[in-house]
Amino acid sequence: QVETLKAKLLEQAQEISRLRSELGGTDAEKHRDLLAAENERLRQEMKACEGELRELQRQQQQAPCRDCPHLQENAGLQEQLSQLQREAEETRAKLAELDLEVQQKTNRLAEVELRLKDSLAERAEEEERLSRRLRDSQETIASLKSQPQQIKYIIKTVEVESAKAKQALCETQSRNQYLLEQVGMQKQVLKEMEQQLKSSQKTEAQLRAQIMMYEAELERAHGQMLEEMQAMEEEKNRAIEEAFSRAQVEMKAVHENLAGVRTNLLTLQPALRTLTHDYNSLKRQVRDFPLLLQETLRSARAEISQAIEEVHSTNRELLRKYRRELQLRKKCHNELVRLKGNIRVFGRVRPITKEDGEGPEAANAVTFDADDDAVLHLLHKGKQVSFELDKVFPPQASQEEVFQEVQALVTSCIDGYNVCIFAYGQTGAGKTYTMEGTAANPGINQRALQLLFSEVRGKAADWDYAITVSAAEIYNEALRDLLGKEPQEKLEIKLCPDGSGQLYVPGLTEFRVQSVEDINKVFEFGHIKRVTECTNLNEHSSRSHALLIVTVRGLDRSTGLRTTGKLNLVDLAGSERVGRSGAEGSRLREAQHINKSLSALGDVIYALRSRQSHVPFRNSKLTYLLQDSLSGDSKTLMMVQVSPAEKNTSETLCSLKFAERVRSVELGPVSRKAELGSWPSQEHLEGDSPGSAAPPGRGHASPSPGQLSSRSASIRRKLHTSG
Repeated sequence: QVETLKAKLLEQAQEISRLRSELGGTDAEKHRDLLAAENERLRQEMKACEGELRELQRQQQQAPCRDCPHLQENAGLQEQLSQLQREAEETRAKLAELDLEVQQKTNRLAEVELRLKDSLAERAEEEERLSRRLRDSQETIASLKSQPQQIKYIIKTVEVESAKAKQALCETQSRNQYLLEQVGMQKQVLKEMEQQLKSSQKTEAQLRAQIMMYEAELERAHGQMLEEMQAMEEEKNRAIEEAFSRAQVEMKAVHENLAGVRTNLLTLQPALRTLTHDYNSLKRQVRDFPLLLQETLRSARAEISQAIEEVHSTNRELLRKYRRELQLRKKCHNELVRLKGNIRVFGRVRPITKEDGEGPEAANAVTFDADDDAVLHLLHKGKQVSFELDKVFPPQASQEEVFQEVQALVTSCIDGYNVCIFAYGQTGAGKTYTMEGTAANPGINQRALQLLFSEVRGKAADWDYAITVSAAEIYNEALRDLLGKEPQEKLEIKLCPDGSGQLYVPGLTEFRVQSVEDINKVFEFGHIKRVTECTNLNEHSSRSHALLIVTVRGLDRSTGLRTTGKLNLVDLAGSERVGRSGAEGSRLREAQHINKSLSALGDVIYALRSRQSHVPFRNSKLTYLLQDSLSGDSKTLMMVQVSPAEKNTSETLCSLKFAERVRSVELGPVSRKAELGSWPSQEHLEGDSPGSAAPPGRGHASPSPGQLSSRSASIRRKLHTSG
C-alpha cells in the first residue's frame, strides 16, 4: 500500500508540474506540494518503522521470550501502528479529494510553485536524514542480531522510534488540516474570481452591445452626413447658377445706368459750377458761425436767466399767497367748525423710542406735508394713506406748542362755556404724557389750570371766580373717586333733579384750588390712586379712563352776571390687542372692559355722525359720563395720539380713521351758561361746593347747605355735574 501511495503521489507531482508549467503555480499549490512532500517523508519513515517492526517480530518468533516484560508494550505498539495506518488511509482519501479540488483551481498554482521548491529542498534534506537514520537502524539491527542478550535495549530503541513516528504522524495531520484550510480559502478566492469573471464577461457583453450600437449610429450619421453634403453641394451649385444669372442681369442694368450717368455728367457740369460757388459761400459763413453762436448764446442765457428770475419771484409770490390763503382757509374752517359745533380733532405723533426696538419693525411709517400742517401720510402695507385733521403735531412738537393750540378752548370755560378735551389712541401712544406730562414738562391738565389762574388774576378787578377740581376714573366699568377718602367706592351717574337734563355724580369730591401749589397736590393725590400696570406694549399702561373736571364759577360784581363753565380733561385708556400686549388674568379683564368702552364710544360717534334718532350713550359708563360733552352743548376737542413705528401701523390706521369720523360729527352751536342774579360776595362762590373736601394738608372748609338759599342750592347741584 505504501508503494502504491508513493506511485500515486509521484503521478500527482508530475501532473502538478505539468499544470504549473501550463498555468503557473500559486502560493496555495506550493503549500500543497510542501505538504505532499512532508507526507511522503512521513510515509517513508512509517515504512522504515514497519520494516524494523517486521524484522523484530521475525526475530521474536525465532527466539521467543515468553518472560519478556515488553511483549505487552509491543502489542500496544502494533495496535497504535494499525491505528496510524487507518489514519494514513483517511489522510490519503482526504488528500485525493484535495488533489481533485486543486486540479479545478489550476489558476491558483503560482503561489504553490515557490512552496514546492522549498518542499523539494526540504524533501531532499529529509531523505538524506532518513537514509542516514535507515543506515543507523540497519547497523543497530545487525548488532542486535549478533547480540541477542541486548534485546531489551533494542525494544526500547524501537519504542523511541515509534514515538517519533507518532509525533511525525501528528505533525502530518496538523499540516493536512492547515492544507484543508488553505484549500478552503483557495475555493473562496476561486469563487470570487469566478464571480468577477462573470461580471467582467457581463460588462464585456454590455460594452460590445454599446460598441455595436455606436457603430450603427456612426454608420447612420455618416450616411446622413454624406446625404447632407450631397444636398449642400447641389444647393451650392444651384446658388452659384442663380447668382451668376442675377449678376448678368445686374451688369446689364449697370451698363445702362452708366450710359445714363455719362449723359447726365454732360448736363451737370454747369450745375456743379453753381454748387461750387454756393459751397465757398457756405464755407465763409461757417468760419463766422462760432462768433455768431457765442453772441446768440449770451443773449439766450440772459433771456433765460431773466425768465427764471421772473418765474422764481412769481413762485415766491404764489407760495406766499397760497400760505396766506391756507391760513385764511384754516381760520374760516375753524370758524365754520365753531358755528356748526363740530368736534375738533388734533393729531400728535410720538417719537420713535427704544421700546419700539430696532430693525424694519421700528422704521418710521408716518410722514408730514411740508405746506399743510393738517395733513399726514401713513405707509401701510406698501400703500400710502393720507388723512386730514384740524392740526397735526410732529414728534418734535413740544408740550408748549400743543397747549398753544388748545388754550383758546380752555379760556372759553371762564366765559361760561362747557369744554371737553379727551386724548384717544392705542396703548403706549403718549396720551397720558400729552394730558398729564411730567413734573419738569407738564401736560394739558396742569397748563390749563395755570392758564385759568392767570386769566382769573387778570379779571380780578371786575370778576370774582371760584375754581374747583374733581378727579375720577372708570376702572372695569366702575366709576371711582380719585380724590375721595375711599377710592374703591363705586359712584353712580344720575340726572340733575332740577329738570335741566344734565348729569352729575353724587358723592364726587370737589377741591377748591387757589394756587399752583394746590394744583400740584391735587394731581399728586389723584395720580397715586390711578390704576397703571406694565404690559408688553407699555411699561406704565393706564388701565382706566381718567377724568379731570374743572368747574369755573364767576360773578361780575358790576352787573351781577353769573357764569358757570366746566372743563373736562379726559385721558382715555389705550386700545390694545390682547395677543400683542400679553395681558392675562386681571390685566385681561381690564383690557376687555377698556376695549368694550372704546367700542361703545365708536358706536356713539357713528350714531352722531349718521344723525340717528337714538344715540347709545348708556351702553358704557364712559359714554354716559361724556354725554354732556358729545350731545351738542360743549366745545369738544379730541387729541388723537399715534405711534409712527412700522409694527403699529394697523393700530395707527384705525385711530386715524376713527379721528376722521369724529371730525365729521356736528354737535350744533354751543350755548353760554350765564344768568343774571345777585351774588353779593366771594363767600357765595366759596360756598358752592357742599360736598367738597380739602386735600391733605389744606384747611378749606365749605359752609353747610343750611346756610345757603334755595336758589344757591339749585345752582350748586348744576355746578356739581360731571362729564
